[in-house]
Amino acid sequence: MRRFGYTPTGGAAPGTDTGVADRLCPPYAGPADPLLWTAVGLPRTLSAFLVRHAHWLGPLLITLVAGVTRFWNLGSPKAVIFDETYYAKDAWALIHRGYEVNWPSSANKLILADPSSVRIPTEPAYVVHPPVGKYVIGIGEWLFGLTPFGWRFMTAVLGTLSVWMLCRIGRRMFRSTFLGCLAGALLTVDGLHLVMSRTALLDQVLMFFVLAAFGCLLLDRDRSRARLLAALPVEPDGRVRPDAEVAERLFLGWRPWRWAAGICLGLAFGTKWNGLFVMAAFGVLTVLWDVGARKVAGAHRAWPAMLRRDAPLAFVAIVPVTFAVYLASWTAWILSPDNGKGGYLRDWAKTAGRGGTWDWLPDWLRSLWHYEHAVYDFHVGLTDGHRYQSNAWSWMVDGRPVSYFYESPRPGQDGCPSGTGGDCAREVLALGTPALWWTACAALAYLVWRWLFRRDWRAGALLCAVAAGLLPWLHYQERTIFYFYAVVFVPFLCLGVAMMIGALIGPPGSSERRRVVGATGAGVLVLLIAWNFVYFWPIYTGHAIPYSSWQDRMWLNSWI
Repeated sequence: MRRFGYTPTGGAAPGTDTGVADRLCPPYAGPADPLLWTAVGLPRTLSAFLVRHAHWLGPLLITLVAGVTRFWNLGSPKAVIFDETYYAKDAWALIHRGYEVNWPSSANKLILADPSSVRIPTEPAYVVHPPVGKYVIGIGEWLFGLTPFGWRFMTAVLGTLSVWMLCRIGRRMFRSTFLGCLAGALLTVDGLHLVMSRTALLDQVLMFFVLAAFGCLLLDRDRSRARLLAALPVEPDGRVRPDAEVAERLFLGWRPWRWAAGICLGLAFGTKWNGLFVMAAFGVLTVLWDVGARKVAGAHRAWPAMLRRDAPLAFVAIVPVTFAVYLASWTAWILSPDNGKGGYLRDWAKTAGRGGTWDWLPDWLRSLWHYEHAVYDFHVGLTDGHRYQSNAWSWMVDGRPVSYFYESPRPGQDGCPSGTGGDCAREVLALGTPALWWTACAALAYLVWRWLFRRDWRAGALLCAVAAGLLPWLHYQERTIFYFYAVVFVPFLCLGVAMMIGALIGPPGSSERRRVVGATGAGVLVLLIAWNFVYFWPIYTGHAIPYSSWQDRMWLNSWI
């Protein structure tokens, strides 16, 4: 409890100064007392080492657990599950041909039987997603072959790395190693994130690049505010004084982390088009952070100062960079032949698209634009019914998860215990850990309150990220959409839950009874979420269980 500033006398906790310096660059919570570790039998030297390096060792330990759960028996089920039938083969074609191709209907069976005997067709295929995510999946296939393990390898890698990133992002946001690691641990035990880490779909790749972009902008926020703080005058007593001239006139530099965020957003956009909504939301978020920083530093006209000093470079670093990366992702398609033997519609400008107002543009650009227009028409007009489609309004309560794989092995087959009275059930269900997601609903309400009535920038940032991943889908009420799209904002839900749990434990200076009650409640909640994950583990990983046990896990009729 003292780790978070609790003092038994009820006095003010150290480091709670609300001056300009602490408001611009809040300090991190101090390290725990090594005696806490020696009390459990560890040598004092080792205890001191663990305390000193907890901000790295904690995230690495949680990442190790995440890696084990995501890579364990990764090649099972040995099948092409759900939309792997598209992306696994498209990825293989991209890394060998440079464009997607039409595969025969028997391709899946041939690949599972003997991938080395499968020949890649040459006829180009019409696909509706950009190539970045498929290139990422293709890296695993290039390393390990056209096998279930190969095409799932990179999503498992990105899923594991995203846990480490979230631990570090949470630590930087909350200035607490504990809360950062808690957010990463919650992501580790989320069922949707686990299933998406073990399946070759594009949404997990999109989630990774969105989270990486958020982390880059967070680093940029801290670096720019530190630069602003360093330029402010210091009083003789050592306190930093706000200064309107410095706050309004200081140029904060080229800010490389914001350019890195633009690259990550370009990779997200190059994976799926909804990355464009995230780009817009994060672009607004980063300039609002600049306004806030200049206000704290003493600016009387923070908005004009931001528009002059920050917005132009922010726009260039986010918008043109994002589109440049997106365009670069189509390089292989652009370089493919335009004589009908290259990518789909690569020859359009020379055939059906000849003449017209835009004939002066390069053929490859006009062909690509026509292709993109056709893809847009597909996306906005996609209304075909699907058994597992769901409305975005239901996502937060796990309304309609998606079954990626299901079979009923007989006793003694495919992991079904031989003593089972009847057939088993073996399923891979993309279902967020219910206890975590239902808690996240309360966390979102807490974030709204915290943002509206306490003007907490962390709550606003998390709400912005969740809104960028969720709200655009509410606009397409008639479109065929799926619950697993929500994996894009799962990390930010985990950060929100961690922030709420931190408030539940109690702020620095709380009474001893307040802290004990809060810590007990928080501990019970976290253990409940972890138990819930373990309980649903068999239907996340395709482990054969008796049919009655599978029925016990179908808590809602809409899950079947």
